[in-house]
Amino acid sequence: MLTLQSYDCTYNKRRSEMKNSRSLSQKFILLTVVMVFGLALFSGCASMTGKTAGETIDDAKIVTESNAIIVKDQDAKFLKIDVSSTDGNVVLVGFINDKTSEDRIVAKIRQIRGVKSVQSNLKVEEKK
Repeated sequence: MLTLQSYDCTYNKRRSEMKNSRSLSQKFILLTVVMVFGLALFSGCASMTGKTAGETIDDAKIVTESNAIIVKDQDAKFLKIDVSSTDGNVVLVGFINDKTSEDRIVAKIRQIRGVKSVQSNLKVEEKK
């Protein structure tokens, strides 16, 4: 036998379930809209640089290989040398022990595939 109290409880439970399902569908729609705008925004940013994904990866590879050369060099591995690469043009900024080390590092970096030029802004660190 169905009493008024049990009917009221069932009604409230079903009403709550309907509210939750509506809430979930609204959240799904909101999430979808945010994702679409996010993708549009990020794809627009990539095209603003004028670089393809391959070119960006090539520059990252050049920087990684250049840093590896610096770390492996006995005279430069403990010095602070920043490496950047744009379209294969490498820029070195920081300090080096001597001009010979600088020349050796620059020569090795020039051999990396994809490097077009190397600009060295390294300063010889004065020995104390």
